[in-house]
Order: sequence, then structure tokens, then C-alpha cells
Amino acid sequence: MTSKDKAPKRGHRLYLPIGIAVLAAGGMALVQAQSELERNMKSWFSLAILVLAGLLGVVWWVLLSRFRWRTRLLAVAVLALAWWAFPRLTRVEGTMDGRGLPRLVWRWSETVKRAPLVVARPAQGTTNAAAVAAAEVEVVPGAVDVPQFFGPARDGVVRGAGLDPNWTAHAPRELWRQPAGGAWSAFAVAGGRVFTQEQAGEDELVTCYDLLTGRSRWAHTNHVRFFQWQGGEGPRATPTVDQGRVFAYGATGVLDCLEAATGKRLWTRDVLAENHLGNLTWGVSCSPLVFGDTVVVTGGATRGANLLAYRRDSGLPVWKAGSDKASYASPILATLAGVKVVLSVNATSFTAHDPATGKVLLDYEWSTEKWPKAAQPVVVGPDRVFLTAGYGVGCQLIEVKAAADGMLTATEVWKNMHMKAQFNSVAVRDGYLYGLDDGLLACVEIATGDRKWKDGRYGSGQTLLVDDLVIVQTEPGPVVLAAAKPEGFAELGRLPALKAKTWNHPTLAGRYLLVRNSEEMACYELPVKPAPAVAAGL
Repeated sequence: MTSKDKAPKRGHRLYLPIGIAVLAAGGMALVQAQSELERNMKSWFSLAILVLAGLLGVVWWVLLSRFRWRTRLLAVAVLALAWWAFPRLTRVEGTMDGRGLPRLVWRWSETVKRAPLVVARPAQGTTNAAAVAAAEVEVVPGAVDVPQFFGPARDGVVRGAGLDPNWTAHAPRELWRQPAGGAWSAFAVAGGRVFTQEQAGEDELVTCYDLLTGRSRWAHTNHVRFFQWQGGEGPRATPTVDQGRVFAYGATGVLDCLEAATGKRLWTRDVLAENHLGNLTWGVSCSPLVFGDTVVVTGGATRGANLLAYRRDSGLPVWKAGSDKASYASPILATLAGVKVVLSVNATSFTAHDPATGKVLLDYEWSTEKWPKAAQPVVVGPDRVFLTAGYGVGCQLIEVKAAADGMLTATEVWKNMHMKAQFNSVAVRDGYLYGLDDGLLACVEIATGDRKWKDGRYGSGQTLLVDDLVIVQTEPGPVVLAAAKPEGFAELGRLPALKAKTWNHPTLAGRYLLVRNSEEMACYELPVKPAPAVAAGL
């Protein structure tokens, strides 16, 4: 056979898949190199690059690889079989994490079983004598009431706790631990009792426990259940306790007023249904704001009233105001530019309202409704407010001024991406903001917007500023103690408090730290510094 009789040698064009792989690797490296691009965005972009590279690889294999058709078709059949089998062989354990990624396990692996939730139900026809007996308030040494969400003053700050930061020499002491119903609620604390919200099957609960023992006191039940495939089941808000009453806002929009001693329902409103408002994608998350004789909650996903007020004693409507969709943040009471106002972060705006009438005194456009907002507004001075959100929104500082007609105006002082609070909130101390910037603890100077440092990897957790310390409830479950100082990051201690995804805010009631997630709850007694010695003879 001569050379002319030989078939021409044909390659498989391997340069094409190699090129695709190189471009995909380069694209993913470029995405990861973007310092201010958030983890969830990085995950989504990286996944999109992988999918595109995979599709191009399939096109090369089938149409351009020059392998035998039988080989090509066999590989495609194997790929199709794997595509069909993958969702049938795996399942999502729990819900998505803060990056929007699931935890996949084999379908035949053992399911994590939730321990049964045991709670005391309020007795029917409770007598006044029984109510008095149930209301006996235990004086807990070292305890301080935290009657609402995000700290005693709803600003993410605990003052005067005097914690000992040396957890190596003086370790926190676990007082109790028990199962919890599904929820992303935190704890309110009043009179030696702790209050939270939980899901038990098809029932949404408001529950009360002893601070020192965790013993169940009562549970109020609403036969409703909220579930969202990314965030899971159960309520999202934290009860507010005021003058012997508990105000709780469920994930479907049911607002209850309960007797704190017994759990007896005093009044209820189905806020979303009564006002023809649709629910938010991830459920109602507003913790009720109570002041004077007024209870204020947020609306829903329908443009209309973004704030609604009710009488504290009867539940009768007082006012409703605004024209935006609600967000996942909770309203706060503040004084800005000398004017007392209710502040609300909404889907597309930041508004200030007259507490007595709900009249909108300030309507400041902020971002779009494309991405959710959950971080609390932070009042950082007599006329300045800090706003932040994740998903590429970033943060800004605005200055608020009073106008001659009684209205308020706002102007931007600075805006950047140095604090991107996804569904956590930040707090201020001595001119600096501390919080989780896309999962890393960060310190930002208020005056300039400059980020002083950013360190530690805590996921989509939560923070609480305690004097010159930061308590970080990490997303995986452990609790971290860090220093709140602009000079640099320092992790001081770590506590293996929880072992599953935790989006719940921690609550510090004096020396007692309460933590929980959708599976369990626990209470720790934290070490405190000894009281200063009194000089002899004084």
C-alpha cells in the first residue's frame, strides 16, 4: 500500500475543550478575585460559567470531536442517565445556606430527625388566681430584660454587661439545651422568662420558657404554617414584651397580643388578609414595635401601606401609611433632626413617619425591589442614618434635615460597598460601625465610609455589639467573641454553641446568652469581670 492509499490522519480537535476549560477557569478566577462581589453572587456566576462550559463541552463532543459516532452517542447516553439519576439519588438536607447553595446528601442516608418539641399549653378558662400564680416573676441574678428584637434599645447594642473576654480561663457555662421548633426568630426576655416563636407541624407557636432552666411555661397556637424552599418553615420574627403583654407577628401576617403570664390571647389581627396584602417571598419578618399605646408592624408584598399601627389595648387600627412594598426589616422609633419618627426600610425606599398619625415625613428612594432588604436602619447621630443591604446594593450614609413645613429631607453623604449586610444588621460604637460584610466581620468609619478592616469567615450569621466586644453568631452554629476596635480584627474566644445552620439573632440578657436555630435552643451564663474593689476605709 502506498502513502497515497492511506487515509488522512484526523485529530480530535482537543484544543477546543482545552480552550473551554482554560476560559472557564479564568472566568471563575476573575469572579473570585472581585473583592466586593458577594459570596452568593460569586456562587451564582461560577455556577453559570460551569454550566456554559459544560454545554460547550457537549457540543464539541457530539459535533466536533471526530470520535466514532458510537462512542459519542454512548457518552451522551451515559450523561443523560446521570442527569436523570442525580435528583433521584440525592436530596437537599435542610435548606439553602446564605450563599444560596444547598447541602446535598444521598437519599438513603439517615435523615436528621428533629427531637420532639414539648411545650406547655395555656389552660382553658384560666382564673385570675392562676394567672397571678403563673405571673410570679423570678429575680434572676445578673439578668437584664431584653423585651424586644435586636437588643434592649433595638439598636444591636448591649451596654454595661462587663463581660470577661478571656473565655480560655473563664469558660461560658451551659445552663440548658433543648429542641426548638423551626423558625428564624430570636428571644425576648422579661421577668425571668424568655419568649420566642416556633413551628410545630402545622401549628405556629408563640412560646414562653424559664430563663434559668428552659422549662416550658406556655405555648400559644395558631393553626398556620409558612414554608419557603430556600428559607424553610416557621416564623421569622421575634416577640415584643411590654407591660405584661406579648406581641407576636407570625410569618403569614397574624398579629397576636397575649398575656405574658399565661399565653392567653387578648386580641388578634390577620394583618395581611385584612388589608389585602400579599405575603413576602420569604415570609413576614417584622418584629412588632411597641411605644405608648401603639403597636406598629410592616405590610406585605403588595404596594400599599408599608406600615400599619394598632391600639395596644384592643388591637383596633390606628393608622396605616406608605405606598411601598414591605421589606424584611423591622421599624424603629428614633429622633432625627429634632423630630420623633418611626423609621422603616422598605422594598425600594426608606421612610420616616409621624408616630401619632403615620404621616410620611420623609420618603427617600433607595435601590430597587429586585433584591430583598433585611438590615435595620442605624441612627448614627442626631441627623444621620446608615443604610445597608446585600446582593450588590451596598451601603450609604444620609443626612436628614427638618424643613419649614414640618417635613424632612435627606441627602446622601457617602455611598460605597464597604458594608453589605445581607440579612444581618450592624451596630455603632464610638464613630465606627461593626457588622458582617458578606460573612466577614468588618469595621467601617462613619465619618468617611472607609473600611478599617474585614476578617473572619462567619457566613450569613448575626452580630451583637456588647460594650467593646462583638458577639458573632456564626451561620454554621458556633458563637465567636471578637474585639470591637478600629485598630484591627481580633478573635478572642469561640463557643461550640449550635451545630446547624443558624440565621437567628443571639440575645444577651445581662450575663445570659440565649441562642437558637431551627433545631435547638440553648442558654449560657457568660463570665463577667469582677466588680472593682472598694478602697479600704471608704
